[in-house]
Amino acid sequence: VQVVESGGGLVQAGESLRLSCTVSGLAFPRNMGWFRQAPGKEREGVSCISWSISTYYADSVKGRFAISRGTSKNTVYLQMNSLKPEDTAMYYCAASENNTPCRAGEFVYWGQGTQVTVSS
Repeated sequence: VQVVESGGGLVQAGESLRLSCTVSGLAFPRNMGWFRQAPGKEREGVSCISWSISTYYADSVKGRFAISRGTSKNTVYLQMNSLKPEDTAMYYCAASENNTPCRAGEFVYWGQGTQVTVSS
């Protein structure tokens, strides 16, 4: 199973970024999600989406971020608007064959991460 993210970068506060993630080798990625980890902090769930397109968002990103799945269901996107310096972190995509909560410990398959840096 391969999980590959793209789309990170350096932006100024208030700007937008779109992250993309594709899972290969997994026939039924029931849940997919985005997690982030800043230096010295635990990995936290940012947003997750199920096969039935139910979604979860962390309180810190509600109203600013939007998660979606591609038509093939093995691709997930995270549209990040109104970015803030506190959004700076390594963002990881993860996939699960189970209907899991949006918690890092529940996901088995992980990408290498893409860095998002927001300057003030």
